[in-house]
Amino acid sequence: MIRILSVAALALAAVLAAALSVQSPWWWLPAALLLVPAVIGVYDLLQRRHAVLRNYPVLGHLRYLLESIRPELQQYFIERNHDGRPYDRDTRDLVYQRAKGTAAEEPFGSERDLYATGYEFLTPSLGPVPVSETPPTARVGGPECTRPYDMALLNVSAMSFGSLSANAVLALNQGAALGGFAHDTGEGGISDYHLRHGGDLVWEIGTGYFGCRTEDGDFDPDQFAEKAALDQVKCVELKLSQGAKPGIGGVLPGGKVNAEIARVRGVPQGRTVISPPYHRVFSTPRELVRFLARMRELAGGKPVGAKLCVGSRRDVLALCKAMLAEGSAPDFIVVDGAEGGTGAAPLEFCDHMGLPLSEGLMTVHNALVGSGLREGIRIGASGKVATGADIVKRLIQGADYTNAARSMMFAVGCIQAMNCHTNACPSGVATQDQRRARALDVTDKSARVHRFQDATVRSALRIMAAMGASSVSDLGPHMLCRRLDPVTIRSAAHLHEWLAPGQLLKDPPEDWAADWAAADPDRFAAA
Repeated sequence: MIRILSVAALALAAVLAAALSVQSPWWWLPAALLLVPAVIGVYDLLQRRHAVLRNYPVLGHLRYLLESIRPELQQYFIERNHDGRPYDRDTRDLVYQRAKGTAAEEPFGSERDLYATGYEFLTPSLGPVPVSETPPTARVGGPECTRPYDMALLNVSAMSFGSLSANAVLALNQGAALGGFAHDTGEGGISDYHLRHGGDLVWEIGTGYFGCRTEDGDFDPDQFAEKAALDQVKCVELKLSQGAKPGIGGVLPGGKVNAEIARVRGVPQGRTVISPPYHRVFSTPRELVRFLARMRELAGGKPVGAKLCVGSRRDVLALCKAMLAEGSAPDFIVVDGAEGGTGAAPLEFCDHMGLPLSEGLMTVHNALVGSGLREGIRIGASGKVATGADIVKRLIQGADYTNAARSMMFAVGCIQAMNCHTNACPSGVATQDQRRARALDVTDKSARVHRFQDATVRSALRIMAAMGASSVSDLGPHMLCRRLDPVTIRSAAHLHEWLAPGQLLKDPPEDWAADWAAADPDRFAAA
């Protein structure tokens, strides 16, 4: 009753204000100022969706206003430099500074708690070596590959046109061309923006087979062969799963499928496109290995690989057994950590599905080593790679090279607004809104991408030199340490089991024996 009377009082005050100021040419202004909240208050009392507004008419709207700007308040005014998620302020600032070509130094020492449980650090040597002037590359191409490719230590990870704006794709590809590193297309197909500046491409193909699909969504070998023959396409990657949402597909609403996206993806314009959670072309590890071999043949001998977020070690071992049985193997495997993700995914999948990159990477590396397959297969690592230390850490854990998505987005202007799925990206990176996207200057941002990649790789080389490593082959698990409690530190060499070449084939260690025995090349196991 009190709330109703208060709203009525506001309305009455508006009428009185209008009557008292009738002689003024602005007589309507005070009436309007009082009438608007009165109308809102009446509506709040009558509506039935929000209990807060019914209990607190007008004032209750402040709650929703503050909630809408909470992420910005948290990021800019509350969180400490090393507290933010997914990326903290220190990491974002480091990327921004390197992209701009400015100093990326930290005064007055580390802000991190070096005695916190789980803190990891790299071990410097008392005999550091000179920093390599030429960044190393990883030769991708096994025995069945006739056109190998030299992969840089840091490359652009998978992000599709459609998820990213045209200008963002142009900037990333031109940056890759300037720096001589690779640009993964994402599963959305090869667009004109991927081709305009001539940057090397890793063509990713997902369950929707965009760009090489039949009308009913099956794989089209003729379209695949035609696009794989493009000179810019250096490698082809089959996406099995991704870090942010392993085991589920995606939906592209029909409203976003304009003529350009429809042409690139090979789908009907204006119709909702569903990427299934599984592939149609294979259902067992053995069939997968055969399909990868077929892709390599259709691609004219170019390197072919697979990307996955690791779940069950048994599945990885089943894939290794299938490779051994078929006498064929992919040229590379990209391990995507569960901490990855540039777009949108269900919260439960982001938070609770898949192995983080460290464990997933070491699982794949050890499985290939123990199966005697590691020498011919290169491993890429993706998942929150943003600094030189990140690169070195992944090399120690078994990777030959790394890919980065979100840090590359930072380099082209992303501010971590967390609006990637709304089409309202404030920096024009993750949007199809032409007005927002045109704010992203391709020439400026491509130079930033190049500078960021170059500075980060050189940072990795400086760290390696400080550790006494002249090359990647000098790195080992004993060089990465973790604090287990306030007084206990162990290196990765002691924390994890590292298999010897071919060990699974001869005498599997106790911790691996059950999974190795249960792994079936003709069946993917339930996790």
